[in-house]
Amino acid sequence: MARVLLRPPTTADEDEFTASMRASRAHHRPWIYMPETAERYTAYLARVDDPRAAPFLACRVEDGAIVGFLNISEIVRGSFKSAFLGYGGVARFAGQGYMSEAMWLVLHEAFVTLGLHRLEANIQPGNAASIKLAERCGFELEGFSPRYLKVGGRWRDHERWAIREETWRAARAQRS
Repeated sequence: MARVLLRPPTTADEDEFTASMRASRAHHRPWIYMPETAERYTAYLARVDDPRAAPFLACRVEDGAIVGFLNISEIVRGSFKSAFLGYGGVARFAGQGYMSEAMWLVLHEAFVTLGLHRLEANIQPGNAASIKLAERCGFELEGFSPRYLKVGGRWRDHERWAIREETWRAARAQRS
């Protein structure tokens, strides 16, 4: 039985989302800096209508509580069929398996609904929890990029983790 569902963020989620991100600050930093104010949430919400993005909230089925977010971005169509994935969980739900379930759902969205071939997650080397989640769901380490992405005002090194559709299908079959 599914415990998590994915849905796009809405204006009605602002208070819960921003409060959850403020409460999760110590859990997220220095890895990511998520919207903690109404103004930043409004900018985040603008991605919903961007054809190059597919932002999702992971919500508990039992009560609708937001347990995390997964953002597919920079979607490139044509012969490339690739995108980036960013994700993070709400601290009070950490360690309960919700983000693993959400990751499998977003991979289905990426490879079935969006028809992508490849999804890449760039993760800072010290972010053990995110690396474990990516590995658990079939992502493979492809490389290292020094000073790759500016996070929290600093250029930070990242590992490039990626999963291809065929790898996802094989991993999904093993899970069944």
